Amino acid sequence: MKKPSLAIQIIIGLILGVLWALLSSSMGWSDFTLNWIAPAGEIFIRLLKLIAIPLVLFSIISGISGLNDTATLGRMGVKTLALYITSTLIACCVGLFFANTFKPGYQTDQEQLKVNRLSYEIWVNETEGVEFFDDIRLTEDFQLNSYLTDARQALKEQQSNKELNNKIAAASSSKKTGPLQFFVDMVPSNIFVSFSSSLMLQIIFFSLFFGVTLVALPKSKTSHMIGFINSGSHIFIKMVDIIMKGAPVFVFALLAGKLAEMAGDDPSRLLEIFKALGAYTILTIIALLTMIFGFYPLVIATLINRKTKIGFIKSWKYFSKGIRPAQILAFSTSSTAATLPVTMDCVRDNLGVDEEVGSFVLPVGATVNMDGTALYQSIAVIFMAQFHMIDLTIVQQATIIFTATLASIGAASVPSAGLIMLIVVLESVGLNPAWIAIIFPVDRIIDMVRTMLNLTGDASVSVIVGLSEDKFKIIDSK
Repeated sequence: MKKPSLAIQIIIGLILGVLWALLSSSMGWSDFTLNWIAPAGEIFIRLLKLIAIPLVLFSIISGISGLNDTATLGRMGVKTLALYITSTLIACCVGLFFANTFKPGYQTDQEQLKVNRLSYEIWVNETEGVEFFDDIRLTEDFQLNSYLTDARQALKEQQSNKELNNKIAAASSSKKTGPLQFFVDMVPSNIFVSFSSSLMLQIIFFSLFFGVTLVALPKSKTSHMIGFINSGSHIFIKMVDIIMKGAPVFVFALLAGKLAEMAGDDPSRLLEIFKALGAYTILTIIALLTMIFGFYPLVIATLINRKTKIGFIKSWKYFSKGIRPAQILAFSTSSTAATLPVTMDCVRDNLGVDEEVGSFVLPVGATVNMDGTALYQSIAVIFMAQFHMIDLTIVQQATIIFTATLASIGAASVPSAGLIMLIVVLESVGLNPAWIAIIFPVDRIIDMVRTMLNLTGDASVSVIVGLSEDKFKIIDSK
């Protein structure tokens, strides 16, 4: 009997993890799951993070050292950044299209909408420098006085949320920086601090600087260093292969632990969380999956077929199958950075993108390309506005696109970092940042899917750059 592929094994592990979490919650075994099973998932993420930084360092330097001139690097850099910005803008527009078409914020009873609207009006009246979006004033309707107590209570609960206040504080500190702070933060003052703090953008800058300097020197002076770098790159690639052999078991532990933490000893809590924000959750996930399994495969299959003439359907399957293991891991870990070693492995060995392209494009993407975050932020802002009976204008929605694009670039590639940047987006259009407390319960679920989109966007851009640079070849699966 033929052994199932790694992707199938990981999917089986994922399904078993979900089933075990539901069983353990219903049987009151959640503590056992969290204490004895979940740690294996944490070990898996730590192993991936352990090799992510040295893999990026050695891979980028190795890729650049193989270039004949730095002009190729500059050309790839321009293409990469242009494609990442374009894909993020497209993701924002897709999010706004779904939110405006299906109006998830209005999919609740009228009484709840009135309470929400009253809480918004109270917040505007009590907050300096904030103005109303429209002429609606439910606080002036005496027939609705019975809802005021509920509205004030809802506002008080949002503003007293400890987790929310921590995220607002984090967002405020990020806003105090100047317009060029992003570029300042790229340059490390101490590369060892960058390593210990996992500052990926600074590590990429150092790797590029090191690699370009290596190319600029005569080969006679750098041959030993290039040999060391190439050997190191191969070692860390092999470490990825070794870690991935245990991926199905690790994914089982990871999913079982996450769901057990959410459900506790009452599996119905998962259903209640989902029901409360069902319309928003379903719509956001559908929009994300549309990009993951529709937009990107369509674009990449068209480009691969145009280049190789192997057929559109075959090109579609080739891309989808090649990136599947990394997508499943992204879903499990909710971290593009943690999944980076596996993504690089898939793009190189499954999709046939040259290592010097993947080793440059993918680390940059894990840092600055957040399509899933941008799409989710666009839907979330519209949803929360509709949930408070606010219809944003075209100009305000254009502001959302611009701010969500910048915010997604600045979002860290770790679980739920998008929530912090969502505060910035809400404040940019004059909405209450405390509203993110509304979507807290389902954020973890959506975060898993939007990380899949972030990773799929990274892999797609690497294929496009590889095709444009003639550094792509079809890998024979036989």
